[in-house]
Amino acid sequence: MSAILDRASLLFASLSVLAVSLLLRLPVAFYTPLFILALVYVPGALLLSAMFARLGGGLGSIFRRDYSPLLTCTAMAWSAANLPLLVAERLLPASLLPLVAGLAYAWFLVLIFFAVRTVFGAGNAAAVGVVALSWIPLVAAAFLWGPLRFLLGWVASPFFLFYAYYYLGGEIGNLGAGLRSRQNFHRMLEAAAVNPHDAEAQYQLGLVYQERRRPTEAAQRFRSALAIDPQEAGAHFQLGRMDREQGRLADALTHFQAVMDQDENYQQSEILRELGALYLAARQYGDAHHELAAYLEKRPYDPEGLYYCGEALEGLGRPAEAKEMYARAVEAVRTAPRYRSRLLAKWSRLAQKQINRNP
Repeated sequence: MSAILDRASLLFASLSVLAVSLLLRLPVAFYTPLFILALVYVPGALLLSAMFARLGGGLGSIFRRDYSPLLTCTAMAWSAANLPLLVAERLLPASLLPLVAGLAYAWFLVLIFFAVRTVFGAGNAAAVGVVALSWIPLVAAAFLWGPLRFLLGWVASPFFLFYAYYYLGGEIGNLGAGLRSRQNFHRMLEAAAVNPHDAEAQYQLGLVYQERRRPTEAAQRFRSALAIDPQEAGAHFQLGRMDREQGRLADALTHFQAVMDQDENYQQSEILRELGALYLAARQYGDAHHELAAYLEKRPYDPEGLYYCGEALEGLGRPAEAKEMYARAVEAVRTAPRYRSRLLAKWSRLAQKQINRNP
């Protein structure tokens, strides 16, 4: 899926769906699967992803940014999943075709899982939620199949396509802008990374891979940045976070200390929060509270920092103060701007769980 985002085109993906549909000899017009994907399935998956992955921005900006990348990945996934069915139609008895079709649909859902993870940088739980509910738009389309069939036939008319392109050519062309901008940015970074002295390009590529849930490639890029410039604070910060999340606390501390030696206000002082979380994982509650208190003096409304501080206070045997921190975390999410509150909702849920556990 990452390679599709880097090199594929929406035109090629659409033609692949049309070609496979034509060869499958479906009981509907050969262009119907493409229209269903483009007009029903992908918009529905976008809405579900906005809900589960808590994407930043409004629906309009999400649609402009992510519609063409998701449609390209989905179209390629549909073609790949149906190619075995195309072979089975010619080699296997008709009695086995329903089984092959079911396996093809299951494989399509697996590919959509990875598409959602890659396009949106969503976690496993969010991607599973999108895949599990992605049948809802298709069921809605099935109930409205009569009007939709008439509409699809009308939309596929050469006269309609001509006038649509004539009057809406610019808007239609903008559908692929999200994918093109991603590919142009990636190509620019790849070209810059050829320079053996450009640590920043390696760091930025690492962020791209990190967003696409490819931690191994991301870590390689961050290490490459440090090989070029051992003082690259961003690479130290990201590698420290990755090491902390994977339980390599000594390695994480080394990276975080390298950042602190350069700038203790790095990333709007988030380095202090990360150090506090590291000490929490090591059960060094006094050190954790020291770092988190310093962080909250600078950013008193960050719910993640407030939640970690509550955990540190609990570890120090100060439950009343811990409960106050959890309540502040819930309030910080509640009063945050809407686009931020969706991204921070995790910390509100965790804090509320702790409050309910210790009424």
